[in-house]
Amino acid sequence: MRFTVDGIPYFVDHNRRTTTYIDPRTGKSSLENGPQITYVRDFKAKVQYFRFWCQQLSMPQHVKITVSRKTLFEDSFQQIMGFHAQDLRRRLWIIFPGEDGLDYGGVAREWFFLLSHEVLNPMYCLFEYAGKDNYCLQINPASYINPDHLKYFKFIGRFIAMALFHGKFIDTGFSLPFYKRILNKPLALKDLESIDPEFYNSLIWIKENNIEDCGLEMFFSVDKEILGEVTTHELKPNGGDLQVTEENKEEYIRGVEEQSQAFFEGFNEVLPQQYLQYFDAKELEVMLCGMQEIDLSDWQKNSIYRHYARTSKQILWFWQCVKEMDNEKRMRLLQFVTGTCRLPVGGFADLMGSNGPQKFCIEKVGKENWLPRSHTCFNRLDLPPYKSYEQMKEKLIFAIEETEGFGQE
Repeated sequence: MRFTVDGIPYFVDHNRRTTTYIDPRTGKSSLENGPQITYVRDFKAKVQYFRFWCQQLSMPQHVKITVSRKTLFEDSFQQIMGFHAQDLRRRLWIIFPGEDGLDYGGVAREWFFLLSHEVLNPMYCLFEYAGKDNYCLQINPASYINPDHLKYFKFIGRFIAMALFHGKFIDTGFSLPFYKRILNKPLALKDLESIDPEFYNSLIWIKENNIEDCGLEMFFSVDKEILGEVTTHELKPNGGDLQVTEENKEEYIRGVEEQSQAFFEGFNEVLPQQYLQYFDAKELEVMLCGMQEIDLSDWQKNSIYRHYARTSKQILWFWQCVKEMDNEKRMRLLQFVTGTCRLPVGGFADLMGSNGPQKFCIEKVGKENWLPRSHTCFNRLDLPPYKSYEQMKEKLIFAIEETEGFGQE
């Protein structure tokens, strides 16, 4: 038995001249409990660790997936669900019948992009936009109108895990709370504010008040607009007859989603969630959706200011700091303020807030010893009036890298 640089035991098979993580005495893998690596803040280092563990989990040879462009969704569903989950860790060999060419990665890349565009399309009622002006996706609680919806969610869970495992990007992104669920991180009510401020405020009221004393009658059901008609959706079996009380209101706030269970069943079959434990939700979005090249001049041109002028020294320092950042840091800043690393097709001019079009805004708020804060509903950065460039740079970098939760609203 020997150890890797990360302290993981491995074993040498002298007959085959290979190494393995399988203990020949017990038959168990030293990786069973997930990677035992120390936390690192550097995103690139985390990705390298993750790719290392994916390589350890990968299976030999390749798996062929044959799909038609005309029936991409259904063909992919039949193929992926027809394989044993571990086979999906083999090298992918995607075939479009009638098209010449070998898949050295480019065809698989195209397949992930095209299929994600299909399966995540809200027209299928499996996912929905997080808000009327928020184009991040979340599970549609009304997906039950498709009787096979749970099978499809398991399939999508496998597909998203495959994208992460094989290092491919998808066409569109999820809401921040959904990424946190993939990471098995606890959700806070604050996570809902950027998605649905009205719903968020109502849940805060329910949490902070005794609903029985108020005589408020609520049940485990919600009204949803589906294809232009308002229908009632039960949050759990017979939820329409189950009243929300002080005793069970925490369950109402969390919600009950069998769709999520199906999604994560499929996801964990391909990629156990513990292998993602060192990422945060924003980093996971970049891993899954890729990193856009940010146009700094477009960003500056489409920004507005409150209680600052375009020529204020703090604003000049801010843009100097952003100019000195690499693209990864700029993405982190964009996520910190807007809640997502993805830009609309029209760039910064088409940024959306909770109430419609909303430009990137920097507002003068706070004291010089405060950290910058963000309001993702409004794409707004609260920037205190710092006294020097060095002070502002230090506070800004700390905020975007260290304040997930308490530095954001």
